[in-house]
This record gives sequence, C-alpha cells and structure tokens, in this order.
Amino acid sequence: MSKSNITKKHYTSHDVAELAGVSQATVSRVFAGNTKVSEKKRNQIMEAARKLNYRPNAHARSLITRRSMLIGIVMRTIRNPFYSAVLEIFHNRFSALGYHLIFINSENEHIEESEIHKLLEYNVAGVIISDALLTQDAEERFRENGIAVVIFNRYADNSANSVVLCDNYLSAKQIATYLLKTGHRHFAYISGPPHTSISQDRLRGFREVLDENGVSKLHLEAGDYTYDSGFQLAQELMMNNKDIDCIFGGNDIIALGVMDAIRNLGFDVPHDVSVIGFDNIRMSNWTSYNLTTWEQPLEGMVDNTVAILLEEINGKIGKPKKLVMKGRLVIRNTVRNRNAG
Repeated sequence: MSKSNITKKHYTSHDVAELAGVSQATVSRVFAGNTKVSEKKRNQIMEAARKLNYRPNAHARSLITRRSMLIGIVMRTIRNPFYSAVLEIFHNRFSALGYHLIFINSENEHIEESEIHKLLEYNVAGVIISDALLTQDAEERFRENGIAVVIFNRYADNSANSVVLCDNYLSAKQIATYLLKTGHRHFAYISGPPHTSISQDRLRGFREVLDENGVSKLHLEAGDYTYDSGFQLAQELMMNNKDIDCIFGGNDIIALGVMDAIRNLGFDVPHDVSVIGFDNIRMSNWTSYNLTTWEQPLEGMVDNTVAILLEEINGKIGKPKKLVMKGRLVIRNTVRNRNAG
C-alpha cells in the first residue's frame, strides 16, 4: 500500500483504540467528555488520535446523544492578552474532545438578551462565562433549556452556577507580604473596575496585610485593566505623591503602563519605584519589561472548567462547585530589595 493511500484512509475510533492499546469504549468515553478515564489512558488516546488525524464525527454524536457539540464562550475583554490566552487554551481543549466553540464578545457587565438568544438558537450544550456575569433571569433561561453553565475567573455570591477561579484574595496577601519583606513602605495600588469580585478580593487581601503591618496609607486608584489607565493613573500618582516606592498593578497590562509612565517621568524601575503585576502574560517576560508578577494557574483553571462543564452536561453534578486555585509569584527584575541598600 502506498503512502498516499495510507494518508487518505478514514480512520475510526477502533483504529485509535488499537494504536493506543485500549478498548474502543474507552476511546468513546474520552471523546464524550467522560472525566473518569485515567490521565495516562487519556494521553495515550489523544496521542493516537493526533497520529491518525482522527476527529470524532460531531454530527453523528449529536444524533446519538441528542445534544449539540457546541460550547458557548462569553468574554468581555478579549483585547486583554490574558483572556486571549484563555480563549486559545479553551479552543484547544474542546477541539481535542470534538466540540466546537461559539464565541461571544459581550460589551456589557451582564450577558444581554440578544447574546442569550444566540446561544439558545444554536442549542449549545454548555456555556462558559468569563469576565461577565449572568442575571438571575439569564440563569433561569439556561436552566430551563438544559444548558450547563460554568463561570470562569469571576463569581457572584448569589450565583447558582459552578465557578472556577484563582484565589485573588490569598494572591494579593502574598504580593503585599513580598513587598513588605523587600523593604517597601509607601504603597499604591491601581486596580481594575472596583465593583468586580476580582478587584474586591485583591484589594481586600492587599490591604489586610498592610493593616496588619502598621501601614495605614494606601494610594488607591481604579483603572479598567488597560495599558492607558495604568499609564495615566501612575503619572498622576507619581506627580502628586513623591514618596511612593512601589505600585501594584491590578493586572500585567496595567503594570506595563505603570512602568512606562514611571520611566517617562524620568524615574527608574525598580531603583526609584518597584512595580508588580498580576497574570504573567507573555508580554511581562519581554526584555523591555521583565515584570515581577503573580502567575494564575491558567492551564489548570481551564482544565478544571472543562471537566466541570462536561460533568454538568452529562448530569453528573448534583450541586454547583466553587473551585479556588492557587497561583505563584514570578520574580523578575521590577522589585528592588530596599533592605539591601
């Protein structure tokens, strides 16, 4: 058999099972989103599928399960590199499982009627909401139509949906502790929109540690998670408060704007002012920034969101879950150790 004939062969789940050394039923469970298959077998199956260029027949599966293979993802701030990375990982995970994504770039804090209608019209199997929230009416609409919903990186206290997020409160506490240990005493924090759970938890954790260590003054400004807001607010802070020795940016994009504003005023980072961010986006590691930041466990957050959503789609979750994950401090070159002189 020629090589060209081999490449044209239409491989089935039986071929994948044979190459992976597992049963065809196990292959079917993996591509149906069953989370009880071991990680080792799942990896064997996905590797075999890649080698054979196998993709499950989404239409046939939807006829069998009477459920579409479509997942809706709703985001507001897609221009933020953090959420661009989030979308990319979700796309890769769901594509590997045979699902297709419907992306909605919401313009408002709460998902709108037109956006709900679009998701219902496409008969999505599940929805992931990121950087936006659902009204109680929207929650009921999805529930009435049997559509599973998971909230990613946000939460509302009265929500009836499962949630996956980074521990923003603990992360901010550890950031404040690190800045104190490196000898900083005059703090500023440029947050995102103050009404969001992310901003509130980070501010609460940051301020709590400062209070516990006798730091009563915190220069606080609310930005909008953009470079421009970080740049403009940092300029105002530095011009009006010459004693500031460190600025915590509510995300990396804010922090990059802060760095450029400080330099634009003729100061040095970190000799004159230390800067720390949040997210560990790719740009934070650029040579011109080399930003010290807090890394969210992005891959783990996405993987758990996918797993929980598929469990809900398959009716295996009795009550909503709230999964709070820890991140880690990534130390680069934008925080000066003032104890060392």
